[in-house]
Amino acid sequence: MKTLFLQPPSFDGFDGGAGSRYQAKREIKSFWYPTWLAQPAALVKDSVLIDAPPARLGMEPVIKAAKDSDLVVMHTSTPSFASDVKVAQALKDAKPSLKIGLVGAKVAVQPNESLERAPVIDFVARNEFDFTIKEIADGRDFKDVDGISFRDANGTIVHNRERAMIENMDSLPFVTPVYHRNLRIEDYFIGYLMHPYISIYTGRGCKSRCTFCLWPQTVGGHRYRTRSPQHVAEEIRLAKTLFPQVREFFFDDDTFTDDLPRAEAIARELGKMGVTWSCNAKANVPRETLKVLRDNGLRLLLVGYESGNQQILHNIKKGMRIEVAKQFTKDCHDLGIKIHGTFILGLPGETKETIQETIRFATEINPHTLQVSLAAPYPGTFLHKQATENGWLDASNAELIDEHGIQIAPLHYPHLSHTEIFDSVETFYRKFYFRAPKIASIVNEMVRSPQMMKRRLREGVEFFHFLRERSAA
Repeated sequence: MKTLFLQPPSFDGFDGGAGSRYQAKREIKSFWYPTWLAQPAALVKDSVLIDAPPARLGMEPVIKAAKDSDLVVMHTSTPSFASDVKVAQALKDAKPSLKIGLVGAKVAVQPNESLERAPVIDFVARNEFDFTIKEIADGRDFKDVDGISFRDANGTIVHNRERAMIENMDSLPFVTPVYHRNLRIEDYFIGYLMHPYISIYTGRGCKSRCTFCLWPQTVGGHRYRTRSPQHVAEEIRLAKTLFPQVREFFFDDDTFTDDLPRAEAIARELGKMGVTWSCNAKANVPRETLKVLRDNGLRLLLVGYESGNQQILHNIKKGMRIEVAKQFTKDCHDLGIKIHGTFILGLPGETKETIQETIRFATEINPHTLQVSLAAPYPGTFLHKQATENGWLDASNAELIDEHGIQIAPLHYPHLSHTEIFDSVETFYRKFYFRAPKIASIVNEMVRSPQMMKRRLREGVEFFHFLRERSAA
């Protein structure tokens, strides 16, 4: 079947791609790569991948591409589901014979509900869906494809047996040829990464049990299944050839540093190539490993601190101790490794006092940049189960974003309201960035690089525009 992989048009500036952990409009415009779509696209011969939001594509070119296809595979999410179904309906109206399937965490954990809410959808793929989609694209009958839910000839929803998880991750083809074939990499940018960048996965799954984290609890699993260092190095070598303009590679594994010997082995391969790279990490990497990574091209770590309150970290099963995180951060500063720290407000146990504690913690450890998100109970996560059972989540807030695609505060507690949690994000940003030392650091960075000056000025405009939009929400 001629197959179109599609990240549908959505809210303006909506970073909901099949690599985004929080599908929402950012405070600074950013777009993650659609890696979860690119991977099955790499398995399906002559397929096409369209990532509409970063390419600023509306419905007309998407409908045109769909008319030339037999099968459309769309990535969806809880925040974008209603909008994505409207896109699917428009495609089906344009070509009634089209088969349309949905993939992503939303349909992985709510296959029945998703199909009931979207009669236009022919099937949804559950869990890890790479080879599932390949079998469908190869023309296999729905009833014979593991890992899907679909409607039979009578309109009855059928759930096929689960698909086995992929154990040999080296069996998956590289995604970078798909990027080269179908994407314009300059459309993808993240505030803390050098531009242009490329993002890939070197493994799936995360052994941590954080109650809020989406991918391990829905699609990736809690075992870290990895590609060999040689396989990763081979793709980076190819990517360097295909994209000589790339300034940084980002490894988007949930926790790249879960396997320290492997991380060091990959780093040494990258060091031979002289590439600059970054990755996700937990705030417990020992100094000796940090030094090996730094000496072989590591520039930045994306670190989920979440909270500065130890009890909240226990509540969400983070498995991180504040004093360890402080020492790790000091080691990174000493070694010249930049940190982009991420924090979440509104997690179970949050109070007005713990919010202030987290802000103080962030200013003390002083990552290079940070991102503040609102606790988002995605279906399929333990946090969602908790929130539903305890009455912390209102039905009116279950979509997780407002009509403009901006993240809302879906949770509330008897002692802490939606509004108080929502407003604390702006307070956090202002207290962190509007400090004399941090302003001086940013200005110094801009003075030393004309490109950085242009970028930071643009981001500043976007940031204040975002704050105005939040205030109007």
